[in-house]
Amino acid sequence: MKRKYKIIIPIIILTGLLFSFQISNQPDPEKDKILVGLIRYALKQGHYQPHQIDDEFSEKLYDDFINSLDPYKRFFIQSDIDEFSANKYLIDDQIKKEDLSFYNTVYKRFNQRVHESKAYYKEILKTPFDFSKDEPFDLDYESKTFSKNRAELIQNWQKQLKVSTLTRLYDKLEYQESTEKEKNTVETEHEMVNGEVLQKVKEKDVANADKSETVKKSYDELEKESREATEKSLDDLYDLMDDLNDTDWFSVFINSMASQFDPHTNYFAPKDKKRFDISMAGKLEGIGARLQKKGDFTTVVELISGGPAWRAGDLEVGDAIVKVGQANEPPIDIVGMRLDDAIEFIKGKKGTEVKLTIKKIDGSIVVYSIIRDIVELEETFAKSSVVKMENRTFGVINLPKFYIDFNEKNFRNSATDMEREIARLKEENIEGLLIDLRNNGGGSLKTAIEIAGLFIEDGPIVQVKYRGEKPNVRSDKDKKIQWDGPLVVLVNELSASASEIFAAAMQDYNRAVIIGSKQSFGKGTVQNVLPLNNYFKYSEDLGALKMTIQKFYRINGGSTQLKGVQSDIAMPDRYTYLEIGERDEKNPLPWDKIEPAKYVPLHIYENFHEVVNDSKKRIAANPQFKLIDKNAKWLKQGRDDTTINLGYENYKKELQKRLDESKEFDAISEYQSDLTFNSPAYEFPMMEQDSILAKKREIWHKNLSKDIYVEEALTVLSELKIGKQFLVKN
Repeated sequence: MKRKYKIIIPIIILTGLLFSFQISNQPDPEKDKILVGLIRYALKQGHYQPHQIDDEFSEKLYDDFINSLDPYKRFFIQSDIDEFSANKYLIDDQIKKEDLSFYNTVYKRFNQRVHESKAYYKEILKTPFDFSKDEPFDLDYESKTFSKNRAELIQNWQKQLKVSTLTRLYDKLEYQESTEKEKNTVETEHEMVNGEVLQKVKEKDVANADKSETVKKSYDELEKESREATEKSLDDLYDLMDDLNDTDWFSVFINSMASQFDPHTNYFAPKDKKRFDISMAGKLEGIGARLQKKGDFTTVVELISGGPAWRAGDLEVGDAIVKVGQANEPPIDIVGMRLDDAIEFIKGKKGTEVKLTIKKIDGSIVVYSIIRDIVELEETFAKSSVVKMENRTFGVINLPKFYIDFNEKNFRNSATDMEREIARLKEENIEGLLIDLRNNGGGSLKTAIEIAGLFIEDGPIVQVKYRGEKPNVRSDKDKKIQWDGPLVVLVNELSASASEIFAAAMQDYNRAVIIGSKQSFGKGTVQNVLPLNNYFKYSEDLGALKMTIQKFYRINGGSTQLKGVQSDIAMPDRYTYLEIGERDEKNPLPWDKIEPAKYVPLHIYENFHEVVNDSKKRIAANPQFKLIDKNAKWLKQGRDDTTINLGYENYKKELQKRLDESKEFDAISEYQSDLTFNSPAYEFPMMEQDSILAKKREIWHKNLSKDIYVEEALTVLSELKIGKQFLVKN
């Protein structure tokens, strides 16, 4: 990954980015103009497949920006759109001049319309809704036109608020009805036991008669409560919108511009760049608590296992932080402060002290002192399990992400963690290894190459190509093999990027059986994150640009772009018929092919094709997989039907119909294999000291035992036979 920084910087400098474009010749103090100029030239000179900034680009940017601001068509009216459309084919020219006329016009009007809309929902929700009429409403907002005038806009608001209130009313009425049924069932059951118990129940009912009457609410009361809940949700939404500043909204425009190049090129505002770094590294420095804005308060919603706050044992979920003090400095009041700003005061470098003034759930006020530390986000990291199958032992490793910390050499990364987990599983005398990459969206290419190298002696893993250059073959050069036994890789439609590089290499070498969805996500591009202050000296943080600069190619020459990795064994799942892959994104780069790298496919398994064919036959005949496929089609049908009926009785009938239909699929979640999963021995002492870790592992192992995909993958693993000719020197 360091190599990518070394290459992209000369590319930009050589094309004159720092010295030739308009901003540097005519310095402009306005940050937004600086960003437009920087990003335009960076994309033009560094993007893998730069887009012409022309009228077509202008039109698409126009549509995307308007839709990003107002996807539900709640704010703008047609006269606004008519005014904005005068710029539809001029935005490209404005971008070239760092002219923000279009953005400023739209943003100013957007603020005005948002402010006006606060009165709409407040006024609408004062009056009860009439749910007695049969009134269809289409929720496909993308295909709707903007309201012709303010009166029509208010009608649109009225319909949307009616939908929100209807769903809440239905839930409340159904809950009350089910509670009544449950109460009656309890009374009947008591009657069936004996007279003595019946007498006690009746006495209890008499004692609580008044209380029972107050619990049951009328339709009108529940309708009012539903409207109030809808209003509260809108209040919360507007509080969040009020927390967004000019930088946040301008980021929407910049990203509408960047996303025209491809779906993975986007701008990170300074705070978003920090979140990205944390996601990639799987760690942060602070107190180890997840925080959320509730009203004016910054509230603790989770303590991260093993973190400083968790170790101290004082802070609790539900605590509201009202003041933050740094060591011996006076505390700062954070009540009413933006969540992002409050977090900046709370987090800090390892070893520093923070004093939190806390309002407890009981209303008491206390002050806790916490020493900040590195907090590892445990759910990001590789974890392993041991499973018994017919007196044989196999290992499962779940890898949620190809993580790495680019700024700290000694911090853990996915490659070293995988190597360690395999070593620990070998101590359990496993006969085969299953690597679960489902939902793994990728991460570090460097670690993907290193992990692939754990399973082969040496050789090319992936080809990486810059625009206009010959492909660069990235290879594993370490001859050590960490695991030379049977290997199966489990993927799904959400396995992307680095996951696909690893799976493709294992498939091209014939090293593993790839099992899962028909194909993986199909993201065959490489992005680099460019801190913009490196290219323009400015007093404020300008954020960063994540830009597509390379394309992945398998060692067999085919790109993973769009087509992904096709599984050797395809299993139906809930995503089968949904639009979820790269091919369904806006503006994806095309698939293509280059010359294969020089590599020698392995002939490890003596029964590869037999095992694959047997699995396909099992899946085709398995009633559970047939049911899963039927469910996937049913889900697709439900998603395509965007019409809802705003008449309560018809709405209830439609939901009941879907509910009745869904019961056929209950067996999917109720599935239970005969497999038992356990942690490897090294985790036992850790779980004795950490009850949260123990609970997480218990839940994971329980889910594994109910997972038919894992069961089939392990069955395939158990059937693979290593050929005698495949001898490895570790």
